[in-house]
Amino acid sequence: MTERDYAPLSPACVRGLCDKIYEKRKFAGVEIEKMVKDFSDTNNTNQIKRLIRVLGQDLISSTNPNVKNGALMGLSSVAVGLGKGCESYVGELTHPIVACLGESEARVRYSAAEALYNVLKIVRAAALPYFTLIFDSLARLAADPEPQVKQGAELLDRLVKDIVTESASFDLAAFVPLVRERMYTRSASARQFAVSWICALDAAPALGLRKYLPDLLDGLFTILDDPNPEIRRMCEVQLNEFLRSIRKEHSQVDFQAMINSLITHAQSSEELLQLTAITWMREFVELSGARMLPFASGILTAVLPPLAYADDPRKSIL
Repeated sequence: MTERDYAPLSPACVRGLCDKIYEKRKFAGVEIEKMVKDFSDTNNTNQIKRLIRVLGQDLISSTNPNVKNGALMGLSSVAVGLGKGCESYVGELTHPIVACLGESEARVRYSAAEALYNVLKIVRAAALPYFTLIFDSLARLAADPEPQVKQGAELLDRLVKDIVTESASFDLAAFVPLVRERMYTRSASARQFAVSWICALDAAPALGLRKYLPDLLDGLFTILDDPNPEIRRMCEVQLNEFLRSIRKEHSQVDFQAMINSLITHAQSSEELLQLTAITWMREFVELSGARMLPFASGILTAVLPPLAYADDPRKSIL
């Protein structure tokens, strides 16, 4: 490829952008910002699109990590230069950056996390159509072995949660299957990631996550049996929050959709799991009354064995 193929980037800008030294890449990035602002002021969309193609296709396809990092810096600079105007180019900016989050080179993954953060910070809710793509990438990064990449991913994750919780148009129905999938894995990082998202979205009542509790409850009880004490504690706290909301607004709760899951987990050999499930069942019986009669046989099967326990918290609940 000749230097002319990288237009509208100058040869000097390309060299600086692809340099291994960060300061040189940053200087080239500032040049791209200025260039994009000029294109935007004159409504030169063709040049903007051409520039994004050069960065997001030509340069980013290089096998050289320095060139990839330069391309990521350039895409980030395009977003900064466009400001709110980059909402028209969210897909073109997001897809190549997200692809680099899966690179084998840790420095490229970190640069991609940084670039995506810079883009999303500007476009915010305009990125929601690409939420599934972003969420899947965040879930992978949560298990990244490199501390620097993981740190960058945590900042990115917090930003995406902020964007979601402040948006009235977030599609919870599409989100729930994504988070459920990760609740049933054996991966500690995936489970912790899933619970952290449930906690964050439940903390924004306007989103209405609690109406999807029947879809999430079994997974949460499954995680409550995790060998990692930190994950168990996170899950226990969130289950307590859900139970507190059920007590306050029980007229809107679909008890029948959740009771069978509780009956199953109440028969667990793990004390915390069994204790929590029995606590929930007692609340369900007290709050829903006759609606639990069709499930009486299963409830009795679950609660009769704990009655034989001496001086046990599970017995005191019944």
